[in-house]
Amino acid sequence: MTLFEAAGLDASAPHPLADRLRPQSLSDVLGQDHLLGPDGPIGLMIAAGRLSSLILWGPPGSGKTTIARLLADAVDLDFVQLSAVFSGVADVRKAIESARVRRMSGRGTLLFVDEIHRFNRAQQDGFLAVVEDGTIVLVGATTQNPSFELNSAVLSRCQVLVLNRLDDAAIDELLNRAEAMADKTLPLDTDARAALCRLADGDGRYVLNLAEDLFDVESTAPLDTAALLKAVQQRAPLYDKAQDGHFNLISALHKSLRGSDADASLYWLARMFAGGEDPLYVVRRLVRFAVEDIGLADPQALTQAVAAKDAYAFLGSPEGELAIAQAVIYLATAPKSNAAYEALSAATKAARESGSLMPPKHILNAPTSTMKDLGYGAGYDYDHDAPDGYSGQNYFPDELGPQEYYHPVERGFEREIGKRLSYWKGLWDKRSKNGGGEGT
Repeated sequence: MTLFEAAGLDASAPHPLADRLRPQSLSDVLGQDHLLGPDGPIGLMIAAGRLSSLILWGPPGSGKTTIARLLADAVDLDFVQLSAVFSGVADVRKAIESARVRRMSGRGTLLFVDEIHRFNRAQQDGFLAVVEDGTIVLVGATTQNPSFELNSAVLSRCQVLVLNRLDDAAIDELLNRAEAMADKTLPLDTDARAALCRLADGDGRYVLNLAEDLFDVESTAPLDTAALLKAVQQRAPLYDKAQDGHFNLISALHKSLRGSDADASLYWLARMFAGGEDPLYVVRRLVRFAVEDIGLADPQALTQAVAAKDAYAFLGSPEGELAIAQAVIYLATAPKSNAAYEALSAATKAARESGSLMPPKHILNAPTSTMKDLGYGAGYDYDHDAPDGYSGQNYFPDELGPQEYYHPVERGFEREIGKRLSYWKGLWDKRSKNGGGEGT
């Protein structure tokens, strides 16, 4: 049964190509062999004749609704569909009551909830009891990360399955099926057909809608890529600035920078710009990267990142994006060090564990006579008066003693810092042996 038949529409009524081409068996579903194959989780369930409640997580047009409908057929369950966008509490209650009636007559129900993440926490909890007692097999579909959007109680009762975006081979096979059904060939040359697959961006439904429009194009010669782009509206890249796309791409940018791959970094930057990301959000991450992953290996990295922020604020878009791209290239090609990040983490851990230890008295000021009598400031050596400008005194609490948190890497400017620290360590060792530099 197609969606149009399920909605009670006459078979002769016009309906989209995407619906007419919906697979009639799980073996016809493209691009999801990791789930539907004999060794996949769904394949194993079908072989056992028993279906668990599922959350199908995947991008638009990857086949979530189709798989849910075919699963019901495969295990002989009645298929009931709700949309969390259009359905309310009354609709859910009605569906559950109908499932209870079917169960009394020996029929099971697969309740498919599209966009299940749009139900609030209380609405999601409403499924728990009927999933546990077997009244329904719940199959939810979502384009958002279930870990963030669904109750932990719901997730504990459902198996989360991840659907892949359709690759070019799967998209091309969809186009072949469309051509077979329409009994005509798409009016595209080889490059334009490949471009159409790229335009789909992994969405089977979207490419079939484009194909349906292209079948109506009257052309004496196959369209090239330029003509294709004029004939169809180019799809904006999938990117939700508040959801997974946002976090996935900024993570990809950060790790490409850390891996010193300037080209990959520019690619992910361009993807974020194409998706409409706020450039200032990107620059904020670049500033963080400059101090977290480069640090003193190249002190100019932070200057470049902040300068990109100022340049973008001054120039605006689109000219300001070039300043951000320049900063990305600089950061990607700079020497890397997380020594400062690790040093602060170690110092923070020590500070939390050591409690409220007092600084050693010799580095405390003594503005009152009482404080002087208590030994505040006694024995302090003024570093500028010491040989080499280094006194070698202890500046840690007496109970803790000298510690080492910062370990510069042998890259970039930190190599020079390491030389300085080694020099001072040598002076400290020498003066300690001579009975000085103890700070006590």
